[in-house]
Amino acid sequence: MAEKGDCFASVYGYDLGGRFVDFRPLGFGVNGLVLSATDSRTCRKVAVKKVTLSDARSMKYALREIKIIRRLDHDNIVKVYEVLGPKGASLQGELFKFSVAYIVQEHMETDLARLLEQGTLAEEHAKLFMYQLLRGLKYIHSANVLHRDLKPANIFISTEDLVLKIGDFGLARIVDQHYSHKGLTSWSKCSSSWRPSL
Repeated sequence: MAEKGDCFASVYGYDLGGRFVDFRPLGFGVNGLVLSATDSRTCRKVAVKKVTLSDARSMKYALREIKIIRRLDHDNIVKVYEVLGPKGASLQGELFKFSVAYIVQEHMETDLARLLEQGTLAEEHAKLFMYQLLRGLKYIHSANVLHRDLKPANIFISTEDLVLKIGDFGLARIVDQHYSHKGLTSWSKCSSSWRPSL
């Protein structure tokens, strides 16, 4: 069984050494492919997102995503355990030396998109999920982060205990607290006084 999983890892170019076994395809994130695996050190099932660092642009996106996910820690956000380089090497802030990074995160059973494909949610489940979604969003926004890709496929669910978690921060942005809205305000005043000729 592990050999089949290792075959998946090879086909998709995953090179994490021997620590992770039993790879299986999960899906695609904004910036990379995601496989499930078992961490042989902790015996914990995880999701591993491979992020390719091929040029300055992909490096910028990867750095941004890693910076954001490291600052978030909440019950309704997918937990990130660690970020590794090739062969499971620790990055230690030296991401630019590698051509690929692996984001090792909490494995979630399903996502809201798959759940909705099975039929309409019961009212009590819909209320519970909406509460958790809003709770997670409040936390994200209080951390000055905008997700920018919130959709059912990025809202993960544990069907066992009905816990909802927001994931895939590949398009997320940190809101600059020092941003000045003065230019926008003065433009708004000018544009509001402008009237079209009739």
